[in-house]
Amino acid sequence: MTERRELRLTQARAWMRQDPDAETRDELAVIITRTASGDADALADLDDRFGSRLAFGTAGLRGALGAGSNRMNRVLIAQAASGFADYLRKHAQGRIPTVVVGYDGRRNSRRFALDSAELFAGAGLRTILLPRLLPTPVLAFAVRHLGADAGVMVTASHNPPNDNGYKVYLGGADNGAQIVAPADAEIASHIDRVAEAGNISALPRSAAYTVAGEDIVAAYVAATATVAPAPASARELTWVYTAMHGVGWATFSQILRAAGYPQPKTVSAQLSPDATFSTVAFPNPEEPGAMDLSFDTARRTRADFILANDPDADRLAVAIPDEAAPGGWRRFSGNEIGLLLGARAARAATGTVGASLACSLVSSPGLAAIAAHHGLDFHETLTGFKWISRAPGIVYGFEEALGYLVNPETVRDKDGISAALAILGLAAEAHERGATLGTLLTELGDTYGHFASGQVSIRVEDVSIIGKIMLSLRTLPPSRIGDVAIHSAEDLLQVAPGQPAGDVLRYRLAGGSRVIVRPSGTEPKLKIYLDVQGESAADATAQVAALEAGVHALLAERN
Repeated sequence: MTERRELRLTQARAWMRQDPDAETRDELAVIITRTASGDADALADLDDRFGSRLAFGTAGLRGALGAGSNRMNRVLIAQAASGFADYLRKHAQGRIPTVVVGYDGRRNSRRFALDSAELFAGAGLRTILLPRLLPTPVLAFAVRHLGADAGVMVTASHNPPNDNGYKVYLGGADNGAQIVAPADAEIASHIDRVAEAGNISALPRSAAYTVAGEDIVAAYVAATATVAPAPASARELTWVYTAMHGVGWATFSQILRAAGYPQPKTVSAQLSPDATFSTVAFPNPEEPGAMDLSFDTARRTRADFILANDPDADRLAVAIPDEAAPGGWRRFSGNEIGLLLGARAARAATGTVGASLACSLVSSPGLAAIAAHHGLDFHETLTGFKWISRAPGIVYGFEEALGYLVNPETVRDKDGISAALAILGLAAEAHERGATLGTLLTELGDTYGHFASGQVSIRVEDVSIIGKIMLSLRTLPPSRIGDVAIHSAEDLLQVAPGQPAGDVLRYRLAGGSRVIVRPSGTEPKLKIYLDVQGESAADATAQVAALEAGVHALLAERN
């Protein structure tokens, strides 16, 4: 105990000496004092903060704010920025690399972005800081639009309020997409070397970075407005929008005007950035209760539908009136939105040689059916838009977690704003013939097949529980899920050399159903995805319900 305590106190004091943030220094000082006096809880806190460090991977960094190597803070950001600068210089082949930095409205996002800009400039990089807090898709757009070598977005997307993150994009041959292996490991090794070198106060900083003008936002607005210009019938739509306390509205409202759409009824309490996310328990439109204020506004205004962005506006949720649903409103699943937008893209791309649709392996197999119907190529990828955006010939891609790529020529990442505009276009076209978004879903099943999906999510406090469940499933493979026999099983950790691997188990069941199990890459969750194709919509829904019951029973046995 004494040896461990002295180690943690030494680590914490060294960290505090280099920390430029008074808030996290004070936070750490209190824990150090308590630990030195023998407080076991304080020592456990130091163990959590310094027993490991936030791992840099293809999703960059993401975690809770606070002092320590296992938290998001100015020391960790400085190490990450300096390490990434070293990586970019190494690969620049004698050029001066250009990097764009963006940030959203979360706690410390602007501060982390300013630190990054100063450190990139101090390392000799041409550095461009976006002019204000903006959606993640604007940063992804800016990397390509400016021909930059890289981009950094400070955001934790839809994570809890006390989280923040650091997403990294590469330009050039990577087309402004998020990083993939082996770049992630190489960047991580540069960051580790900076961390091992010690005091971040020695890292060179400079104010010689450029703050971009509003023209970069105007360029994104102009490019996105062309996704779905408003038909005349759009004036007759009544709809509700929420920014979920995030940064989407200022940009989206400009795009609506540019594309010719009427302004929506808005959820005023959630329209402006609020780092506390004061009206929701969890700022993710997928979570129960997150859209309750949207439903209230929609009922009051008798809206035709609701569009919701997550806090950094890279995801989109859609809801429609439904008397059978609790509260009279039903949120579309990510797969339902993904297939609606996929059919839209496929119709536009029919006859285009080499054009393809793409989705992650946990997303609906219905997209493959749509691609086949229209004679297009189809690619199934590992989870994440870092993979989806790299699909050859991509004209559209999606992931069931409310992520959609509808304009790959300008943004190689999920974009909840351009997706919202595409949905508005579909709604307006449907309205012209007396139809609705709900009608379009019915027509989708009639044309391409009745696909249905479900999901079981297990949120844990101790992430080791997830590892234990995955190990149990690998060592004692199940033979059936509920009453349905497993026809075949795949472990995506075991793939051919050169193929991307993932911590994913995929079960194909008798009758053609599919169950996929994987840990979340951004949250302490185990996710299980259920997909079926039925003879009718009702049959498919019943199959999903039966599978869900079987999954719960299986998890109860293994947990």
